[in-house]
Amino acid sequence: MTGLYELVWRVLHALLCLHRTLTYWLRVRFGTWNWLWRRCCRAASAAVLAPLVFTLRKPPAVGRNRRQHRHPRGGPGLGAPHPQLRWRADGRSLKKLPVHMGLVITEEEQETSFSDIASLVVWCMAVGISYISVYDHQGIFKRNNSRLMDEILKQQQELLGLDCSKYSTEFANSNDKDDQVLNCQSAVKVLSPEDGKADIVRAAQEFCQLVAQQQQKSTDLDVHMLDSLLSASGFPDPDVVLKFGPVESTLGFLPWHIRLTEIISLPSHLNIRYEDFFSALRQYAACEQRLGK
Repeated sequence: MTGLYELVWRVLHALLCLHRTLTYWLRVRFGTWNWLWRRCCRAASAAVLAPLVFTLRKPPAVGRNRRQHRHPRGGPGLGAPHPQLRWRADGRSLKKLPVHMGLVITEEEQETSFSDIASLVVWCMAVGISYISVYDHQGIFKRNNSRLMDEILKQQQELLGLDCSKYSTEFANSNDKDDQVLNCQSAVKVLSPEDGKADIVRAAQEFCQLVAQQQQKSTDLDVHMLDSLLSASGFPDPDVVLKFGPVESTLGFLPWHIRLTEIISLPSHLNIRYEDFFSALRQYAACEQRLGK
């Protein structure tokens, strides 16, 4: 067996020497064809090796193991239109868009996420909602109002990019004496359980002053009068409330203002996707259409 290997080796060595000798003779014989010879050799090598390269190339992964490049927080992948263009088109596609949306979080304190709530607020702004209220029954967001507002501004930059300048925002703090809403595209208010009760107390006090000044009679108090007193803050009544969490209650969120409000329940605000948010908007629009509003 060893002799056979040695014979094969000698034959291959002799062929290599013959190849070198023939190549040298051709170069000397046809010196002007040297450049053409090199080009032909390279072309032949490329023709032989190209199929081998494509054969050895690793095919892309398919199925559940394939990595998808997605825009953060539910945006489109590569090759898709920029997210704010999609959000703007989504808002125009709805037959009815809420003017005022409430975001009510009924989850426990350790389950609150400022970044996820900020994303929800920015999505509201992007689709064209003018007034957004953020509420939790423990007052976490109101106690950390500045942190939430900073997160909203940060999410504006990340999600809207250069387009964020088109979405001017006013942060209306319900503790301010002058709580009038400025003429801007979106207004955000952070609320806690005291706000709904405090508004009713303030409205009652104003009505009592009007009666004392003989500008109103005690018998004038009705639904429309209370509505006018409670709407003095500039925020209209919420059209729809997105309630997050397992509790089947709004836990004191603006008790008078939501008597005609559509309430849509979602499991959690944590890691919420834009698709879930827009699905709730479609549900609201379909409900309003059925009611003929």
